[in-house]
Amino acid sequence: MDRRTFLQLLAGTSAVGLSGIGSITAVQAKPVTTNARIVIVGAGAAGVSLANRVARETEGAQITVIDRTTRHVYQPGLTLVATGTWQASKVIDINSAYMPSKVNWLQEMVAEYHPSQNRVVTDQGTQVAYDYLLIATGLHVDFDAIEGMSSELIGQHGIGCVYDSPEHAERTWSALESFSKTGGKAVYTRGAGGIKCAGAPLKVTMLSEHYFRRENVRDNIEMVYNSPSAGLFSQPDINSFLKEHFPERGIHLNWHRRLIAIDADRKEATFATAEGTEKQDYDFIHVVPPMRAPDSLGQSDLAWQEGNFAADGNWLEVDRHTMRHRRYPNVFGAGDCVGTPIGKTAASVKAQVPVVVRNLLRV
Repeated sequence: MDRRTFLQLLAGTSAVGLSGIGSITAVQAKPVTTNARIVIVGAGAAGVSLANRVARETEGAQITVIDRTTRHVYQPGLTLVATGTWQASKVIDINSAYMPSKVNWLQEMVAEYHPSQNRVVTDQGTQVAYDYLLIATGLHVDFDAIEGMSSELIGQHGIGCVYDSPEHAERTWSALESFSKTGGKAVYTRGAGGIKCAGAPLKVTMLSEHYFRRENVRDNIEMVYNSPSAGLFSQPDINSFLKEHFPERGIHLNWHRRLIAIDADRKEATFATAEGTEKQDYDFIHVVPPMRAPDSLGQSDLAWQEGNFAADGNWLEVDRHTMRHRRYPNVFGAGDCVGTPIGKTAASVKAQVPVVVRNLLRV
């Protein structure tokens, strides 16, 4: 399925059954007539999908999308770019191709949220008032949380990272391809807590191993996967399968290893363990940094104030069933930024967006 078809499905699904978070059996029979000011923060998969649904299912609403991002990235394809299967150009498109014509697209970024005053302020000082606020900002990949790591290192010193951009994925492929010609030790990591597509670190590992075998260099490479917990995936059946499958493919598993530092010049990684710190040499390493809500959201009153979703990444506080804010009833959220017990994936967006729009229309 190409990205255009995928986004059309996100915006156009008319009936979705959602186990555990409520259900939708029909879309609105006709558009809701309203003069409500509806502000959508974010223009990724979630934001664009929200904009299309709200525009289609309302008549007279004043809809504003706030996001400076002008290109659309098909993020599920980044693992394929990082392992040499796709070219980066295949995952890049323009957001204007998906933005509905009846919305006002303000190409700035929200810097402040003032939910008690029903307004947001952009980084250009523009104040935007709303009656309803839909937040779909995505998340922040926190490279600075790993000592010695920065995004500029990706593609150098044997360092790769599939996250954040097609350019990072492209540079990861360059590092991986170069490593395959010399061999050595490849270390794969996973960030602790909520991350964008928790399966991506596993996919990069398995696609790399497949590539090494295809190129007849697998015997020259030692592969290690360091998990920050005692498992590989949250779904029990998949977790059990992977715990057997990785060793079968010659991938050594280490448990409770959380990456905390990189010495790029020495090609040395430091991991936090239950017993203290542990250093591991590498020739290639796939870095998965911790991830959290963007600062403007995570430091606002809209973020979870306590509990796991506050400690893990200051995610947006919403009710997991309705996607409505638990303290500000005219605020909803969808996508990677929300604090709910479900993966931060495009599949989650597909499940959450219809719930947000249906409940918005009801109120």
